[in-house]
Amino acid sequence: MLLRLAAGFGILALASTTALAGTIEGPLQIIVSRDQQTLKVYDGDTVVASSNVSSGKEGHTTPTGIFSILEKKRMHHSNIYDEAPMPFMQRLTWSGIALHASSHVPAYPASHGCVRMPDDFARMLYRLTRRGGHVLITGGDVAPHVVEHPALFQPEGAEPDAQLLSEAALRPAIPHPSDGAVEVAMSIPQPPVARPAIQRPAGDPVRILVTRATARDRLRDLQTVLGELGFDAGVADGVAGAQTTLAIKAFQSAEGMPADGAVTPALVEAAFRKAGRALPANGRLSVRKDFETVLEAPVTIRDETVELGTHFLLARTADSGSALAWFAVTMDNALSDPTRRRLGIAEPGAFTASPADPVKAALDRIDIPDDARRRIAALVGDGASLTITDTGTEGETGKGTDFITLTRPGAYGFNSSTARWKKESSIVVVE
Repeated sequence: MLLRLAAGFGILALASTTALAGTIEGPLQIIVSRDQQTLKVYDGDTVVASSNVSSGKEGHTTPTGIFSILEKKRMHHSNIYDEAPMPFMQRLTWSGIALHASSHVPAYPASHGCVRMPDDFARMLYRLTRRGGHVLITGGDVAPHVVEHPALFQPEGAEPDAQLLSEAALRPAIPHPSDGAVEVAMSIPQPPVARPAIQRPAGDPVRILVTRATARDRLRDLQTVLGELGFDAGVADGVAGAQTTLAIKAFQSAEGMPADGAVTPALVEAAFRKAGRALPANGRLSVRKDFETVLEAPVTIRDETVELGTHFLLARTADSGSALAWFAVTMDNALSDPTRRRLGIAEPGAFTASPADPVKAALDRIDIPDDARRRIAALVGDGASLTITDTGTEGETGKGTDFITLTRPGAYGFNSSTARWKKESSIVVVE
């Protein structure tokens, strides 16, 4: 049943939101559209609540991307804008972007960067969410859809393998005369074996990021190899300090190369060949849990000149209770020319047309080592997330955050003099 609530009916709104809070279980996904000036709450691929919002105005635009709720406070006052009240505040960045209630929520961008919500809806949303919950801010209106793919992570034992015919012990079809009595194999129906329900790992769900290796990643790998070859490059931290430069020059001199200290593909290839090692992977996988990095591993991205895109997937326990269902959203992320050159990505017109499902197309190109897969299988459960992106994370990603990925919507452009939004009911609750 769909129940629409007008902004002014506070008592009715509170009664309905209380019922809603009691019926929803598990991780939710919040999607804010700047173009539509709406916020929708998804349970899997179903909208369970929505509201009009007011995002950042021109000059104070709300950033788009993939965020998590870092902090919740029932009453917060801005330390940037004259102690302005921010009731039911849910922080998305430590630099000042948050969801919060406001008495002024016009149907157009009007804030200094935050996402304003009507008071009743903000109160309800505050009750539904938890620290670490995901918030996606987009240009247009997007919705999650179920994606099935063998590359998506499943918990240990989630899908027990059935015995293959080639693995079964077979009796001979024609008995030897000396065998005496002949036993005939009978197919006896067996009762179905119930699969064990997924046991959610302790603590917050894990956050998984797959992205391209950065220049710092490549330098870190080079520092490690130079150290193995006896050229002390210092700590393998990906920073080109004086000691690293001296080690590079020493290696170049020993190999008859120009000793200019420049980190080039030819230098990396020469160092790894000298060490008898394969070239470093062109991708990276990182896992965070409880806002701390717990695993990092190399991955291989095939067709590396082709854009991966930016995709977000959230895991929910499937109806059977013995596996995870993954719900995906593809974010609009228009890469700039300098970013494309830095990452070695060709122009969009240089490869084939967009695939039917860009999420599956990206998953098809990512090879993750078996050891990393096994370790992640012990960590994933209801609420785990996976971000795939060409551009990595932003500077705010660090201790006390999940992965923060900013995007650049290609079609978004707010013009305050011409844009118009249809004013709708503040709150829509689906029961």
